[in-house]
Amino acid sequence: MGAHALIQVMALLGVAVAVLAAFRRLGLPAVLGYLLVGVLVGPHVLHWLPDTGLTRLLAELGVVFLLFTVGLEFSLPELLAQRAGVLVLALLQVILTAALGAGAAMASGLPAGTAVVVGGAVAMSSTAIVVRQLGEQLELATRHGRAVVAVLLFQDLATLPFLVLVARLGEGGGVPMAELGAGLARAAAVVVGLYLAGQWLARPFVRWVAAMRSAELFMLAALLVVLGAAGVAQLAGLSAPLGAFVAGMVLGETEFRHQVEEDIRPFREVLLGLFFATVGMLVDPAALARQAGPVLGLALALVLAKGTLVTGLARVSGMSRGVALRVGLCLAHAGEFGLLLVAAAMGRGLFPGDAGQVLLGALVLSMAAAPVLVRLNGPAARRLGFLGYARELRAREAAVAREAQGLARHVIVAGYGRIGQNVVRLLEEDGIPYVALDLDPARVREARAAGDRVVYGDATREGILRAVGVARARLLVVAFADDRAALRVVEHARRLQPELPIVVRTRDDSHLEALLAAGATEVLPEGLETSLMIGAQILLLLGVPDSEVTRRIAAIRADDYRPFRRFFHAHEAHEAEAPESYRSRLHAVPLPARAWAVGRRIDELGLEALEVELVAVRRGGVRVPAPALDTRLREGDVLVLSGPREALQRAEARILGGG
Repeated sequence: MGAHALIQVMALLGVAVAVLAAFRRLGLPAVLGYLLVGVLVGPHVLHWLPDTGLTRLLAELGVVFLLFTVGLEFSLPELLAQRAGVLVLALLQVILTAALGAGAAMASGLPAGTAVVVGGAVAMSSTAIVVRQLGEQLELATRHGRAVVAVLLFQDLATLPFLVLVARLGEGGGVPMAELGAGLARAAAVVVGLYLAGQWLARPFVRWVAAMRSAELFMLAALLVVLGAAGVAQLAGLSAPLGAFVAGMVLGETEFRHQVEEDIRPFREVLLGLFFATVGMLVDPAALARQAGPVLGLALALVLAKGTLVTGLARVSGMSRGVALRVGLCLAHAGEFGLLLVAAAMGRGLFPGDAGQVLLGALVLSMAAAPVLVRLNGPAARRLGFLGYARELRAREAAVAREAQGLARHVIVAGYGRIGQNVVRLLEEDGIPYVALDLDPARVREARAAGDRVVYGDATREGILRAVGVARARLLVVAFADDRAALRVVEHARRLQPELPIVVRTRDDSHLEALLAAGATEVLPEGLETSLMIGAQILLLLGVPDSEVTRRIAAIRADDYRPFRRFFHAHEAHEAEAPESYRSRLHAVPLPARAWAVGRRIDELGLEALEVELVAVRRGGVRVPAPALDTRLREGDVLVLSGPREALQRAEARILGGG
């Protein structure tokens, strides 16, 4: 690599780090950050990164991995399991939005083929931005959240024929119908062939590789499947991402889906970032400045028209006015697949003059507005009283209040999954009154038909908790596994009933302190409770008296599971315990002869200031827990430390080198 090329790469990485760090601090989507990086380093601004064949190849690999990931997450049975109204909404949204977009493009003078590509581009919304924002707002399980995700899933699938169309468009955007029909038929045949080959060859191959228990070999095999399917599709005259999508569908049906996704993620993120940077390189700020009015007008028209259309279609599909408005706001923008289609069309020279720049700028502006639109979907629906959303919320609270009417000293169970239902069974055996809340309409309907007192309601809403009688309740059990939602429930409940006992179930201890600080009476992490129960059963089988086992279990719970929350973590990147979920970990530091800590007292180490606790010292084969602070350390001692990973690294550096 020449010095000039090395400097270019360093400049690109430097700008990317600075821009993405700023976007992360501001809470903006990384997609927009990569686009800005491309604009800055591209041929229209700083001229640091030329638009070369190698750059485009790497960008295309990014799209390959993007479609592969979409295939991994795509589930046809899950899509078909949606209500008929949601499927109708998804189908009509893509068809009508694409048709209106194509019609507007043709009216502006674009050829028919190019206009259809424009229609497909404006029909797509950003899966990455919307799903992340809805997740942060705890709205993925709501009615509008489920509908939005289903539409996004259908949009991802609908991208594939538009990719075939772009590859078949002739000079000037003409549509050779015979060639296009042959291309679509060939695409269908190749997709079916790849899918069957994946079922008969790829899945057994991946299982064979997995049986060897080699992480490196498994990752190489996954890459081989992805790139092999992409290569077959390209040799068949189709786009490589189409083959990658099919490979993702095949592997997504196996038990190795999550492992494959983790192995592919580093390649996908880097190459996909490069793809968005190359899209940004296409943006000419000077052209956008000349066409500022059309760009802003088109972006505004896109958001208003698409949002209105989706809201209307959602109403037609059977949704209430408030939910329909929320769905419309969440889908009113463009998405990454729209950028992909426009970039591909611009690469083939299908847009005359500055038309491509105007469209690209409008799509990017609408994506920049997406987080705001999604964030405001609830407040907008509530404040626009004429849409009836506020009345709907009040009606839902009234329905919950009717269910809880007459109950006092009852137990409220938030979440009616496996844990919640088991809790209710125990309450029923003792005749303790209860009422349960859940956000799955089908589960609520089935449980009520069976005679269970469960009602549809969002426990994270203060009005729902008030309606369910939290002020006169005996106990609140938060039985779902979303810690952020549980935190909101605890805060609302504690404000409404300061003396109410609250028991919270969590998957691990990552939010234990926050939940206790918010007012939870007991937090029961599943993993730690399982460890506790297994340990208790082992002690009983070994003859330890029942009273002693009970005492030790109570002591560990009273100490917030502290002895169980510190353990030695695996060093593999794919470790099952997901170390980032746990703040404290154990780390052993042996003292060689020249270690700085040798000969010093424990209180001279300054571990407390580093947020590290000395759990024990092992000397001569004997482990001494919590040694006295005036103990002098010797060569050969092993210090067992507990604390966050970064703090442990600093403490080890001080113990060994005095730093």
